[in-house]
Amino acid sequence: QVQLVESGGGLVQAGGSPRLSCAASGSIFKVNKMAWYRQAPGKQRELVASIGGTTNYAGSVRDRFTISRDNVKNVVYLQMHSLKPEDTAVYYCNADLVLWENIARARTAWGQGTQVTVSS
Repeated sequence: QVQLVESGGGLVQAGGSPRLSCAASGSIFKVNKMAWYRQAPGKQRELVASIGGTTNYAGSVRDRFTISRDNVKNVVYLQMHSLKPEDTAVYYCNADLVLWENIARARTAWGQGTQVTVSS
């Protein structure tokens, strides 16, 4: 029983710098890794950035986006800069975590997504 809720999306102008956030809640024992994915219309869902022991970025967003997390609040952020129309997509939060109900098993959770639309 876990919930991931994204926020911060919306309509932005090209070159804008919105910040997305995702809060994980529930009977969480530990969050091992968090990530942001996105899916554009007619495209496959792709990994944007992840953070755990290390951080990773898709080549298309490297040097423009920054992922960070608050390990106490179980919140992950995606700070975006220099947005382009091709960044338009639904952005999804993902977490690899362990619940108190079974601390020997890790599981994956997804948020419902937040729409980011970049206008030119």
